Amino acid sequence: MSAPSLANFIIKRPLLKRWMMPIANWYVDAAGYRRLGLRADDLIPEENMVVQTALKRLPPKEAYDRIFRIRRAFQCSISHTLLPPEEHTKPSEDVEYLSPIIREIEKEAAERADLDNLTVNKKR
Repeated sequence: MSAPSLANFIIKRPLLKRWMMPIANWYVDAAGYRRLGLRADDLIPEENMVVQTALKRLPPKEAYDRIFRIRRAFQCSISHTLLPPEEHTKPSEDVEYLSPIIREIEKEAAERADLDNLTVNKKR
């Protein structure tokens, strides 16, 4: 299962959102993954079966782009360099592409578990 998030709670409250957005932007910039050309969903660990299933459901172009970004970041990491600024991932490009699929798979698994544990009561 994915980790619980306070994002929806914060986004619904304008004052809290206005206060948290600079901190969130600073944190994303400090993480440094955009300077390696990665997106946030590229950082999701692949050891989970749900994530493995989500990766199989990715469109071929998106799967290829993901592998390219990860390999390029690995090469930068080995050579101790960063990408040139024009190749950094821009905030507008850093959109979720894997997380919606993961949430969908988790909902399917929860629905399957509910249906497997369904009990039928006979009317008398």
